[in-house]
Amino acid sequence: MSNERRYLESCYLASENLTKKFSTSFSLGIFCLDKRIRKYVYAIYGLVRVGDEIVDTFFDVDQRSELDLFEAQAIDSIKNKYSSNMVLHAFQDVVNKFNITENLIKSFFESMRMDLTDRSHNEETYKKYIFGSAEVVGLMCLHIFTNGDKDDFNALEKPAKRLGSAFQKVNFLRDISEDYQDKGRSYFPNLDLNKKLNEDDKKIIIKDIEDDFSAAYLGIIKLPKTCRFGVTMAYKYYLQLLLKIKKTSPEKIISTRIRISNFSKFLLLISTSLKSILKIN
Repeated sequence: MSNERRYLESCYLASENLTKKFSTSFSLGIFCLDKRIRKYVYAIYGLVRVGDEIVDTFFDVDQRSELDLFEAQAIDSIKNKYSSNMVLHAFQDVVNKFNITENLIKSFFESMRMDLTDRSHNEETYKKYIFGSAEVVGLMCLHIFTNGDKDDFNALEKPAKRLGSAFQKVNFLRDISEDYQDKGRSYFPNLDLNKKLNEDDKKIIIKDIEDDFSAAYLGIIKLPKTCRFGVTMAYKYYLQLLLKIKKTSPEKIISTRIRISNFSKFLLLISTSLKSILKIN
């Protein structure tokens, strides 16, 4: 193996380790993908994780400058097919291998910048933020899943966006306390958290997420076998999380981060595996 190849494989491992440190649920979904494509999805998550941490964790630095620099380095790495930043070197390899378009990457960074300035959202900015922070991630992964087949990509593009949207909205609802109390952010449009979250607000939000999940499922069942099981696992995990939130009072949602235990995740993996083997939806 050449040193160039050793470096690239080490970079993929760096993104994998980063993913596993930050998200057990996402790692579980990736583990259920065909092993030939796992590293590519880890690389996508690596970029997203670093960008997210710049705006969500490191408040004592010039976050805008850091984000601008990280984006510029990402674009340069794609053009040069190299980066000394291990996360970016793995990411550029995926972008170049699967022809991921630059507009998706730029949209992601645009949404990250919104986190630095926007403390609340209307319908327009809410949709824009979700597209850049979540839907484009689904589309990047779809480039990998369809392996360059434009017809397959086009057929599955809308469901992939709806799935990314659903995941992000569940995250917003799960993290509503942390986002508002610790970071001063409220993502759901026209929701005044000074007046608390009420049951009617919760029902409207959950109905919107359920509609996204229903539309997304029509695409999931058409995905290639290399990724269908892994995406189904993530889909069912987030459905289970939404169901738990649905049964939780607004008062508790606004004060506590709702979680799925690791044991429940394990049971979900087993049940999803059995249904896949038996071809039960």
